[in-house]
Amino acid sequence: MVKKPTSTEPTTDTFSAPPSEAVRPPVAQGGYEEVATESYSAPETGTAEEAVATPEARGVSGEDNRLLSIKQEIETELMKRAQPAGVFAMDAYEEEGNIVGVAIGIPEAITGAPGEPGAGGITLFVVHDMGHEDAKRVVVDGLGIQAAASDDVPVHVVETGVIEAQTFRTRIRPSPCGNSIGHYKITAGTQGCLATGLHPPRSSRLLVLSNNHVLANVNAGAYGDCIVQPGPYDGGVCPRDQVAILERFVPINFAAGVRNYVDCATGWAWPDRVRKEFLPSLFRVGSVPVAPYLGMPVGKSGRTTQLTSGRVTALSATINVAYGGGRVATFADQIAIQASSGNFSAGGDSGSLIWTWDSARRPVGLLFAGGGNVTFGNKIGRVLTALDIRLVT
Repeated sequence: MVKKPTSTEPTTDTFSAPPSEAVRPPVAQGGYEEVATESYSAPETGTAEEAVATPEARGVSGEDNRLLSIKQEIETELMKRAQPAGVFAMDAYEEEGNIVGVAIGIPEAITGAPGEPGAGGITLFVVHDMGHEDAKRVVVDGLGIQAAASDDVPVHVVETGVIEAQTFRTRIRPSPCGNSIGHYKITAGTQGCLATGLHPPRSSRLLVLSNNHVLANVNAGAYGDCIVQPGPYDGGVCPRDQVAILERFVPINFAAGVRNYVDCATGWAWPDRVRKEFLPSLFRVGSVPVAPYLGMPVGKSGRTTQLTSGRVTALSATINVAYGGGRVATFADQIAIQASSGNFSAGGDSGSLIWTWDSARRPVGLLFAGGGNVTFGNKIGRVLTALDIRLVT
């Protein structure tokens, strides 16, 4: 059963910082070689001048000036629809909102793509994949650009997801949830969300929730180990990028015939180095968990595939999960999720909080594994019980 906050818990969050003596593990455990700062020479003067003088239409023939005009009209509409910072809506990436970029380009050889081979056309960059005809309809009807309605104006579609300035993998302070994070000896995972313990002294600690294999290096971590943001694969090093210390994890049992139910851990964070909001656009989620059901629409924000949505396609799944080095653990009572198109998750998204794809965004699970186009998550109620925590959202 999910543990809910009781009336005896404080209504105002007050958190202490991790102990200063645990800022970094011993150098003998891996060391802290700093990453050298890259330096770049200035471009040659001639190159810069040439770039300034090059018109946007360079390489576009006179008969394709119409494409350039249509591209500029779409560009104008995109600029009008740019969201102010901090705004997030569940339907923000539907219909014309699905278009996040435009260019004049030459598509690869794709069966069914409009236009002659090698011919230029309007390239639309979209969050969720859509057909060429649907894309043209959105441009004509949604954006009001009638010139694009002609059959001899090819429109090509490229799925990019939400285009971010690599913010899901770069150093941000305070670090939002959904961002790259990890134990100093792993590659990188995802900062799932924030929490606090249910009982003293952990009730005064602000905790980062993620997977055991993200924060505790698959059982190999020890209390006080350095947790960095971004994760080491994305350039994070100790102590420069430390945001937390390993505080608690549930061991994964690899013995044959043993069932695991959670892959989870907490890091004790410096309150000024992390934040409750999620990437992108810094939205919030609910704090009261909800049980999954078949067909439930869900979403997540993660390091690799960023903001994605899907549906719960199976409940109470029992799966064998490979952790490398020949280690395989059995997990029971798991949630299976599939996206309507593409993948719901990929490597590096481990640790992401899974929540309902609606305005309440209630916690459902903790993403930890996947294969093919199927993602698996622990039920969030089991995670909260196993770690003796409540969410701070």
